[in-house]
Amino acid sequence: MNLVLQIIIQLIFSYLSTVAFAICINVPRRGLGYAGLAGMIGWITYWALWRLGVSVMLANLAGAFLIGIAGMLFARWQKMPVIIFNIPGLVPLVPGGTAYEAVRAFASNQQSLAIELLVRVIMVAGAIAVGFMLAQLLSELTRPRFGSWVHLNSKKP
Repeated sequence: MNLVLQIIIQLIFSYLSTVAFAICINVPRRGLGYAGLAGMIGWITYWALWRLGVSVMLANLAGAFLIGIAGMLFARWQKMPVIIFNIPGLVPLVPGGTAYEAVRAFASNQQSLAIELLVRVIMVAGAIAVGFMLAQLLSELTRPRFGSWVHLNSKKP
């Protein structure tokens, strides 16, 4: 399949899956498109890095980091809570298929495979959490301090 067509398909389905999940959790209508965009940004980052040979953990970390940054920007721009964009945006990165395979391996009495898959799920979940944490850290480091904001915006009589 043509690479451009693959990219278009990845963009469309990551956007649609994120928006569908956002509808399920009752994200306000004006936030649906931005939540879909956050999920699309995170997924295409993960997918592109994975295709370039980067490890799954690092690709998930980068995707979650960009979802976190996009979520914070959209939240400030739309004056909505950041969780409205981050939680649905995370959906394409969730290792649900691997978790299913781990449970299936446990049920089939394939303990070593099940433990290997379970460790992979935990590592991916940890990478996603670290990505969000780094985005929050960057946001805190770049945001002006409250005291300086009050000082700069106060009007003197």
